[in-house]
Amino acid sequence: MLKEDHRTGNHLLAVLDEAEWARIAPHLVPVELSLGQVIYEAGDPLDHVYFPSTSIVSLLYVLESGASAEIAIVGNEGIVGIALFMGGETMPNRAVVQSAGRAYRLNADVLKGEFHRAGAVQRLLLRYTQALITQMAQTAVCNRHHSIDQQLCRWLLLSLDRLTSNELTMTQELIANMLGVRRAGVTEAALKLQDAGLIHYSYGRIEVLDRPGLELRVCECYRVVKRECERLLPNLKAM
Repeated sequence: MLKEDHRTGNHLLAVLDEAEWARIAPHLVPVELSLGQVIYEAGDPLDHVYFPSTSIVSLLYVLESGASAEIAIVGNEGIVGIALFMGGETMPNRAVVQSAGRAYRLNADVLKGEFHRAGAVQRLLLRYTQALITQMAQTAVCNRHHSIDQQLCRWLLLSLDRLTSNELTMTQELIANMLGVRRAGVTEAALKLQDAGLIHYSYGRIEVLDRPGLELRVCECYRVVKRECERLLPNLKAM
């Protein structure tokens, strides 16, 4: 069984009461997720779900041409595999590790059993799902109506909210795949932010130097997503 302090790595696990934690904890398996690792492809059966702690997982839609675009990210606030308890049983999109780190893997049957108790875990997972749907919808709006540098600011801030440091390991090519834009567009946007003194980019690492500056530059989409997450999951706000 995991030690008590381990549950705080993921905020959904951290707010479980003692009885819920006691039922779930023996089945949680700590795993290390590496950068770029594909943990699900679209159509894969959901045998397990993942609760990220220090990692971030990107949910991507991949076109027949091979082009892709990110529809949401999941970090220590959430769970990868909501289709399982929504009745889908298979993954509707690709899930790729955007930021390497730890996560907890949980057997699908254990989560479904807890969900079907129709208690606090079910209510928590449904509220999280609504917050994730908001992020997906706002990402679609942002990609259609806002500039690449605004999209990059949104992506950086959402990532920082799910990390304990101000540094991300990420190549421009991977960012371009996430945002569904050309690499040249990401390069230009990153240079704008660097010239403004907001970030420092080198050798696949992005260090955020001025978070308040990013928040001033970002479009409203970031605040919409953050506000909805805090409204639906108020117990996570102070963590």
